[in-house]
Amino acid sequence: MSTPQDQISSLLAEHVATGDFPSAVYLVAERGEVVFADALGFAVREPETVPASLETIYDLASLTKPLVTGLLCARRIELGELTLDSSVSHYLPEFDRTDKHMITVRQLLTHTSGLPAWRPLYVLAEGRRDATIAAIANEKLAYGPGTRVLYSDLGFITLGILLERMTRTNFVELASKEIIGPLSLSQTFFNPGISIRNRIAASERGNAYEHETLVEPKSNLPATIRRDNVIWGEVHDGNAYFLGGAAGHAGLFSTARETLRLAQQFVAPGTQLLRPESCALFQTNMTDGLNEARSLGWQLAQTKDSTAGASLAPDSFGHTGFTGTSCWIDAGKERAFILLSNRTHARSLPFANINSVRRQFHTLAVEALDQVRKP
Repeated sequence: MSTPQDQISSLLAEHVATGDFPSAVYLVAERGEVVFADALGFAVREPETVPASLETIYDLASLTKPLVTGLLCARRIELGELTLDSSVSHYLPEFDRTDKHMITVRQLLTHTSGLPAWRPLYVLAEGRRDATIAAIANEKLAYGPGTRVLYSDLGFITLGILLERMTRTNFVELASKEIIGPLSLSQTFFNPGISIRNRIAASERGNAYEHETLVEPKSNLPATIRRDNVIWGEVHDGNAYFLGGAAGHAGLFSTARETLRLAQQFVAPGTQLLRPESCALFQTNMTDGLNEARSLGWQLAQTKDSTAGASLAPDSFGHTGFTGTSCWIDAGKERAFILLSNRTHARSLPFANINSVRRQFHTLAVEALDQVRKP
């Protein structure tokens, strides 16, 4: 007879077998306690084979947005250094222009600034990191600020630069000083380095997906961004790679267990880095009436077709990463659902859309938790 955990593992093993992703590591926790966890498949299939384990380190991709940038912003708000409804141009004069001077910090954090979703900054900034914010400010808005949710990497890259300017501290150093160090995270970092590559899940070969979207021929890309090898042990995202391996939108690497430690910081009473009352910011719908329900740095489960699925409470909040990662939190029940995969690895385009897998994972995980918690 199968156990609740067997059903979760079987779901993911099925998708490993069909090639949707070569590996999956999951962790389901309640009140900070890990209840279910498993690792399936191979973290690396080429150029060699490395089995996945609960200690495999994944490129978390856009989970960087809430787990680092959102958390750092919440800390600045607590300290009174950052105000949600202040104009971004107050902190970044490059935004002091007709179409952008009214964009607020809140709008960047809720993806309602109107900034485009993505642009190849390694092309637009002409290979100069210090020209990045000017390149973003030069972009035409896709929508009027505050009128629509448009998920934007550019918005969180802007927040990362804003934090650097405000604190006069490099983004990686700031994350290390205020998050990674205080939480004693030993398997969480940016730019992990070649020495631990065999512990890291690999990504795609040559960033083909991103390069397919470029107008510029690949041969015209800066030499520092052209990658034809299997991306393994370095950040997958091209803009983060250009920005030194770390930015406000991507670049964080971690294990499932340490991702849980980060997730706990958004839930009272489990948080160590924020005041418990600040956790309400992550459950509050700040985009009421718009096309998505967004809180500070997170999407809410009440969003139509969110990857939360129907089993999580409407005020649960979560995020996904392009590489195949996700983290959802039901703060009311103090539950966290971590699913890490590397769907871009050892697969030709198009990559599998795994949103339905994420929803099924949450459904099975909630059923399993409810079953083992029955009196």
